[in-house]
Amino acid sequence: MINLFSDTQTKPTPEMRAAMAAADVGDEQLAEDPTVNRLQDMTAQLLGKEAAIFLPSGAMCNLVGVKTHTQPGDMILADRRCHIMRAECGGAAIFSGVMLDPLDGERGIFTPEQVRAAIPPVKTVYHPHPTLLCIENTHNYGGGSVWPIEQLRDVCTTARERGLAIHMDGARLFNASAASGVTASEYASHVDSVWIDLSKGLGCPVGAVIAGTSDFIGRARRWKHAFGGAMRQAGIIAAAGVYALQHNINRLKDDHANARLLAEGLSQSPRVRLLYPADTNIVFFNVSGFTPAAFCERAAAQGVRFSAVGGGIRGVTHLDVSREESAAAVESVMKALSE
Repeated sequence: MINLFSDTQTKPTPEMRAAMAAADVGDEQLAEDPTVNRLQDMTAQLLGKEAAIFLPSGAMCNLVGVKTHTQPGDMILADRRCHIMRAECGGAAIFSGVMLDPLDGERGIFTPEQVRAAIPPVKTVYHPHPTLLCIENTHNYGGGSVWPIEQLRDVCTTARERGLAIHMDGARLFNASAASGVTASEYASHVDSVWIDLSKGLGCPVGAVIAGTSDFIGRARRWKHAFGGAMRQAGIIAAAGVYALQHNINRLKDDHANARLLAEGLSQSPRVRLLYPADTNIVFFNVSGFTPAAFCERAAAQGVRFSAVGGGIRGVTHLDVSREESAAAVESVMKALSE
């Protein structure tokens, strides 16, 4: 099976497993696990932030980030199709008691004018106060879209002028950097908190890291414990992250090239309509005559696994899918459409 369901489907390589098996460990809850501490320091340095903490998942990074930045009754602004809005079970509302005001971005990327229009000019007792702006880069349901750095800078400047903190869901931030040539630290310099996922393109079995100022991370650590994210000898899984940061960032451009190959091949069929350009490692498309779910079943019978999400069919390239397999996936789709 050629697995294009998601880049979360990656499995640790033998080299990563060896690093995990050899990890030096300690009590992570007491900040005594040397491998966790090393991963946190490496991530903070890569993102240009003062400090970072290791968490079990990206969803928990968003939960902790929102909770640390807000008070119950606050409002957060975010694109209407971002992960916080669409894929986290309403966690921001459940655990932080905040309201979410959706912005209608273009492939998940909105403008300073949209931010300005969403903020009441005067605070009153009637309207919930917007206190946090959330940005997703790359944007999953936008087809792996990448924020232009100039637009990100202008949006963040507008938000700060109106007193908002800024949180970045950077699950695929290194994909954005690989595609744009903008460093992860440059993207992160415009926001107050940012996290990276280790279990997507970086190929780890579990984990994510959130970074910010030392004060922010100190306050976030409380919510990490409250949400059940504190661990004990977590160096065994943190070692995978250390390995990934050392070995798996530069190769992300290969996934992007494979996604373009997949998109170009699929577009040769008159029945396939690409929904977005393949800017990074995500390809969204639809097939005439099929619902997304029905087509995924047909493709799976031919040995290719896609996912039906966001109103379309999604294929995601990653380190477990070679260029040859990407080309073979196109051939299998064409066969599925011919039957």
